Amino acid sequence: MSKNKNTNDDKIIRAVDIKGEKIHSEMDMSYGQYLNLKDVLASQNPVSDEHDEMLFIIIHQTSELWIKLCLHEVKGAIAQIQKDDPGPAFKMLARISLIQAQLIQSWEVLTTLTPSDYLKFRDKLGRSSGFQSYQYRLLEYLVGNKNESLAKIHENNDKAYVKLKDALNTASLYDETLKLLSRSGFKIPKESLERDWSQPYEASEAVEDVWLEIYQNETKHWVFYELAEKLVDFEQHFQHWRFSHLKTVERIIGHKRGTGGSSGAPYLAQALRLSFFPELWSVRTRL
Repeated sequence: MSKNKNTNDDKIIRAVDIKGEKIHSEMDMSYGQYLNLKDVLASQNPVSDEHDEMLFIIIHQTSELWIKLCLHEVKGAIAQIQKDDPGPAFKMLARISLIQAQLIQSWEVLTTLTPSDYLKFRDKLGRSSGFQSYQYRLLEYLVGNKNESLAKIHENNDKAYVKLKDALNTASLYDETLKLLSRSGFKIPKESLERDWSQPYEASEAVEDVWLEIYQNETKHWVFYELAEKLVDFEQHFQHWRFSHLKTVERIIGHKRGTGGSSGAPYLAQALRLSFFPELWSVRTRL
């Protein structure tokens, strides 16, 4: 047999030790090894003996995994927009909307936790809180909710803090969208294109005029029209997720302060008034 002929033996790779498990070839890799289930399924460590704490842990762990995927997709969408090729970003943004539907459903599952169930182990949580999720804050920064003070809670986590500061000082998804419109010949004002990215975006009548032109001529500007609608879907699902979070918190702890020191439900209610892409909503009144 020729030494150059491809056989299954060609796929044999040197032994690799993954979390203590030997893999001698890519054909030997198991489902559990590929997904690293040994560590994943060992990561649920209740701090009490209460039955319902396992639900609480798994809901928050899976939410963090979904948010990790949202970050992956947002970064991919931004990269496509920067390359003046927003088409592939449509699928990425649509996928995020569906991920957000899963996050919304997770709150429905958590509502099976009654106030008395939660109070049995709440004091054991110390100051741990979803408010401390650096991934969630990173996602907000990437899509445009810039608020430097919200990163300070992560100052003691060097790796997370660097990522947050980088996202804070970088153009957001909406900023990149406006830059794409400008490169495509639309009259985006200079102050919307050359600004301090760490500051919250301020709505512009001139930007709204551009979106009005796109919406009134969707056939001519189909790519930008479709991008706009994907962004609106994104924000609508994001707001639904925030609302579901608020109502779940109100249902379980009412208006008690959050374990991490936030005001709890009032803070979540305030977040519902924030908009990532303001002109995409205000332009509808003019159509």
